[in-house]
Order: sequence, then structure tokens, then C-alpha cells
Amino acid sequence: MKIAVSAVGDSLDSQIDPRFGRCPYFVIVDASTMGFEAIPNTSQYATSGAGIQAAQSITNKGVKLVLTGSVGPNAFQVLSAAGVEIITSVSGTVRDAVAKFTSGQLRETTAMPTTTMGFGMGGGYGMGIGRGRGMGRGRGFKRWQAAGPYVPPLTSPPLTSPTPTMMSKEQEIQMLDSQMKALQLQLEQIRKRLEELKR
Repeated sequence: MKIAVSAVGDSLDSQIDPRFGRCPYFVIVDASTMGFEAIPNTSQYATSGAGIQAAQSITNKGVKLVLTGSVGPNAFQVLSAAGVEIITSVSGTVRDAVAKFTSGQLRETTAMPTTTMGFGMGGGYGMGIGRGRGMGRGRGFKRWQAAGPYVPPLTSPPLTSPTPTMMSKEQEIQMLDSQMKALQLQLEQIRKRLEELKR
């Protein structure tokens, strides 16, 4: 089975990028042999339609399963129409994620995308603080998720300022607003999980 994993790099030891449509690479792994091919995600900087373009590029490779952090509604529709299964809330390295899948540690939950519409340039890799994580504004639902409750990672990349030529002031404001809302959502998820653990 061919598995596509959204990744920050081009190897099995690369970390999973939580953004499907705007990840830098897709590492396509043969689950039986662990042979792989890394393809650059040419749609990661698209101003719109990144998820659709990314979904089309990996379905053209014969992928049957996607492992990622989250997926938006447009990419979800393209993948579902092509018969591709989707597992979200996956983190760690590409190698670890595929191993968890093959050992049965990932399971189905619901049948919906995990984010609502994103914000174009704000989700681009490396274009601002947080690397565009959580580019969707809504909470959405999960089609698949890792076994056990998902707790967002507590570490994030260092804060960096985008270069002035990369985006306008309005785009940066929009991006920062989106990222602030994503962080608020992560804090709420952590708070809920802490409450569950204290019971």
C-alpha cells in the first residue's frame, strides 16, 4: 500500500508537517518494504487551492492512504472522491507514523475534514511564526486520528519575522490573527486534556 505523509523534509526521518496542503514535501512510502519517494509540494505557496492541488498530485501517484496533522474540506473532497483514506492528528517522524499505522495503532473516528477554509499566503511554510500551523479557522471534525486523545505539541519552531518583501502588512495581520486563533484552540485542547487527566 502506498502511504503519503505530509512532511517538513524529504526522508523517512523527517518530522510530519501538520498542514496537508502547505507542507513542503510528501514522502510516499510503500508500507510493505518501507521504500519511499519524496516529492516537493509545488502547491505549498499557492495563494489559493493549495489543498486541492496537493491532493491531486498525490492521488496521481496511486496513494491509498494519507497520514497528516490536518486536512481542509477541499483536499478532503478530492482525496475521498479518489478513494484515499485519511488519518489526521498524526505527529512524529514519517517512519514512526507508518510503523504506527502498520501495527494498528491508528484508528478511524469520523468522516469529515479537520479544518475549515484556510487563508492562502498565511499558511505558507516558513512565512511567519508558527510555520503556518493550524491555518484553518474552525475546529472541524476528524476523519481519522491517532489512537488516544490528541494533545497538540508543546514545542513549536522559534518565532521568526517574515521578510517585508514576502507579504503585505494586511497579509501579515491576517496571518498573525489566524495563528493566534490556532494557538488559542491548542491551549483549549490542552486545558481539556489536563482536566480529563485530573479526574
